[in-house]
This record gives sequence, C-alpha cells and structure tokens, in this order.
Amino acid sequence: MALEENELKEGIQRWRFALVLGAFALLLFVVAARLVMLHTVEQPFLFEQGEKRTVRSEVQPATRGMIVDRHGEPLAVSTPVTTLWVNPQQIDSSELSLVAPLLELNGAELKRRVDRAQRQGRSFYYVKRQVEPEIATQVLNKKIAGLYGDTDFRRYYPAAEVTSHTLGLVNIDGKGQEGLELAFDDYLSGKAGSRQVVKDLYGNVIKQLGVKAVAEPGNDLQLTIDLRLQYIAYRELKAVVQSHHATAGSAVMLDAKTGEVLALVSQPSYNPNNRADLKPGNMRNRAVADLVEPGSTMKPFTVAAAIESGRYSPDTIVDTSPGWIRVKRKAIRDHRNYGELDLTGIITKSSNVGVSKLAQDLGPDSMWQFFDHAGLGRPGTLGFPGEAVGSMPYPEQMDDLRLSTVSYGYGLSVSPLQLAESYTSFTDGCREHVSLLMSQVGQQPCERVMSEKTARQILDMLGTVVGPKGTGKRAAVDGYLVGGKTGTAHKVGRGGYEDSEYTAVFAGIAPISDPELVLVVIVDEPQGKEYYGGEVAAPVFARVMEQALRLRQVIPDAPVENEWLQVAGGAR
Repeated sequence: MALEENELKEGIQRWRFALVLGAFALLLFVVAARLVMLHTVEQPFLFEQGEKRTVRSEVQPATRGMIVDRHGEPLAVSTPVTTLWVNPQQIDSSELSLVAPLLELNGAELKRRVDRAQRQGRSFYYVKRQVEPEIATQVLNKKIAGLYGDTDFRRYYPAAEVTSHTLGLVNIDGKGQEGLELAFDDYLSGKAGSRQVVKDLYGNVIKQLGVKAVAEPGNDLQLTIDLRLQYIAYRELKAVVQSHHATAGSAVMLDAKTGEVLALVSQPSYNPNNRADLKPGNMRNRAVADLVEPGSTMKPFTVAAAIESGRYSPDTIVDTSPGWIRVKRKAIRDHRNYGELDLTGIITKSSNVGVSKLAQDLGPDSMWQFFDHAGLGRPGTLGFPGEAVGSMPYPEQMDDLRLSTVSYGYGLSVSPLQLAESYTSFTDGCREHVSLLMSQVGQQPCERVMSEKTARQILDMLGTVVGPKGTGKRAAVDGYLVGGKTGTAHKVGRGGYEDSEYTAVFAGIAPISDPELVLVVIVDEPQGKEYYGGEVAAPVFARVMEQALRLRQVIPDAPVENEWLQVAGGAR
C-alpha cells in the first residue's frame, strides 16, 4: 500500500515537472517567436516609430551676407544667437522659474503664458528669441524637459545710428524692412540647410545622422560709402540740427569725378541695435526721400544755361535796378539794389532779379531742357526704397512768373541726393550718375550738360560766393579753394509760403582747381535769428569738407598769404 502511494507521488511530481517545463518551453517559444516578428515583420514599423521619437530634421539657418564700406569695414554683420522655446505639452511650467532670472523675464508671467498655451493644445511656444549663446548655455544646462534651443542669427550694426538710414534694418526673422537691407534682401539672404540628428529627451543632439542640404550664406554687399567720411558728416550735421533746434537735416557727399556716394546722412536718426524707443519718424532717410525747393542753389544752372545759349558770357552786364522786378502780379526782389551786375556778380550777390531776367530771355523750352539734362525733376537711380522723384514743370506749364521762380529755385523740387548729383555737372560739364554700390561704379556714362569751358566758368563764379563779398563766406576752407551756392527757401504751408519757416541749403564743390568732392547740406526749419543757408548750412560744409579733404590727402591749392612763411623764405 505504501509502495503504491510512493509511486503515485512520484508520478505526480514528474507530471508537474513536465507541465512546468512545458510551460517554460512554450513561453520561451512565444518570446522567440515575438522576437522574430519584431526583427522581421514589424521591424520597419518599429524603426520608423523609433526615428519619430528620437530623429529630428533640423533646419540649419544661413548667415546673411555682410554689408561693408568701400574699404571693407563692416557696416552690418550677423552674429550667432540661440532661440529658446518650449513644448507646453511636455514641460512642467513651474520649472521655468529656474531660468526666468537668467533671461530677465518675469517667472510668474512666463508660467502663466506657457500654461495658457498648454490649455490651448499648442506644442510650441517661444520663451525668448536671440539669446546670447553664453546665457542660452546656462539655461539649457538646467536640463528642463521640454525646453529646447535652436541656433539662429542676429543682425548687428557696428556704426549704429551713423549708418542706420542708409543700411536700414531687418526684423527678428532676418528679413529686410528698411534701406539697403530691404532693397537687396534676396541678394543678402542665404539659403537655409537641413540635417538629421538624434536628440535626447532634453533636446540635446546625441548624434548627427547626415546632412540633407548644406546652408549657403548670403552674398556680401560693398558700398561706395567711406565710413570715416560718414562719421564726420553725421557728427557735424547732428551738431547743427541740435544747436539751431532744427526739425531735421541731411547731407550728401559725392565723388565729383565718379558720382560715388561717399557719405549719406540724415537727422534725426535711430539706433538699429536698440529699438526699445524707436520712433517711426526717425527712420526716414531724408537725404533720398525728402523733396525740397532748392532755392538759390539753382541760380548757377540758370547762369550756365545763359552762357550755353551763346548770347551771354561771364562779363555780360545785367541791370538789376531798382532791386526788384514785377512779373505779372508778383514783385521779385533782391536784398537790396545791386544795380548793374555781370553774370559772376549775379551769382556772388545771389540776385533774384538777375536770374529772372536771364530766364525770361532764354524762354521755358531752353530752361527746361538744360535743367532736365542736369537731372533735375528726374526719378532717382539708386533703387533705394522710398527714393523720391523730383518735380520740374514742363515748358507749357511755365508762364512768365513760374519761369522766373524756377530760375531761382522755387516751383520745382529735388531731393538732397539729386541736388548733389546735379552739381557734379560743374566739375567738367558732364553729370555723373550716382552709385551706392561698388559693383555699379562706372556702369553708366556721364551725361553731357554743358561744355567744359562753361563748367570752368561756373566753378570760378561759385568760388566768389565763398569769397569776402559772397553770401557763403562761412563755407571757406583753410588751405583750399572751394566754391558753392547758398540757398534759403521759404517752406510751403497750408496757406502758401510760410513767412517764418525756412530750409537752409548749401551746395558746394572742392577744391575748385581740380574738383574732388561735392557736398550738399540741408537744414530744415532752423530756429532763432540765423536761418539763411550761408549762416546755418555753409559752416557745416566748411567743417565737413576741411576734414574730408585732409583725410583724402588732397593737396591744398589756396595761395599762402601768411607773412611768417614769406619771411621764412627770405627777404623780399
């Protein structure tokens, strides 16, 4: 009986062992089968799902092209920065208080906004853009899940407000919004690339799998601007606008022989690197976008047209007595009765009566044709955003009164840049087309306006304006023979010309023995007792031109009159 019981127990134990062994064998088979399924049938699906969770396609931003001056000095560059963002569905917003002080953000406000984005179901929210790399590294080292950083670029302008109107600016996405940044946005913009990387939970790149497309940087842009001259012109213009409490101002300097823009400044200005207090009105590039009535700076063109007609010479006498002339219902006056003046005297004394008589004799057709060749009333050629189109009445629009006013700079309008361009015609009789890019220099031939002989005669006349008897004596430059023309124009208001609002202008050339530079200075609405072009704009011309000529190492051409130098040379 006991033997049978033992045999029964042994049978049960063997059966249990076999059952357990079979169960384990079945389980092992199931596991093995599953592994085979995972590595064969389901392997592509699992690989795809794994890549979706760890492999990312990352955009590689392209560097925007540099803008440099004629000597290669950087005017606009792109610097690497980091954009910080979060996935509201992944992040614990309470942890943002750890990084808010580093980013100079309000922690409570940041948490509130991220929580709101989470409730809205959003999976992307900017924490802060264009963060300095050092600070971004400190933030990302906090290892906050759901907080990520992407490489980006920020535009920086080394000369700040000095070149702001010319260069313009870009928005936070690196797209041009003003100035050359807008005009040449496509040229400066690069082509973004992309790469595949493996990232961990915190957004850190673990491995780079490959590059889909290589980022192509934008093209560099070299300007004709000389940053040194730009600084000088900006400093002096800002000083005169502040000292005379003027509304605005502008200055344009050109190479007299090529038409290259060497300086282009406006006031008021702005700092494109700090836009916290940016005023839209300060962004206006007045040197190319504003139109002014140039006033007496047009008189040299009227006199040149008279000489070119063949009926006049610099010695021709014009009777300006009694100091006024009636044209239709308007009395055109000089400051006083200058009596008989030759053409040089008309320019020296800035006689409105004298040029009015010349214009009446020449007629509207001759006047219009000459002014048109000088570039007055034509569209701008720079292709600058907002570049103004000047206005010049057609011959059929000019009655006797309009013809007279045009002769001394009323009834037409030009931008400061157009005025400077027209004055290049006095260097050798050929108007140079302005260019702001080095690649454009010399692409267009100059346009003949007058003969070289006439241009030389006008230059000599302009030199008398800066002399002791001229209206622009404060434009004189020590050591150099310079010439120019003052202009003072009443501003137009709602009821016509305002009696107490003026635009002060000076347009000049230096040195007149062999012209190198053309400079136009315009000051809008100067306040106080001084408002004439010879009082306000001419001194700016003198200070800027003196520094510019010495900087460009132009040899002085004025005769030496210092007695001690004569004595040093020996007894007479």
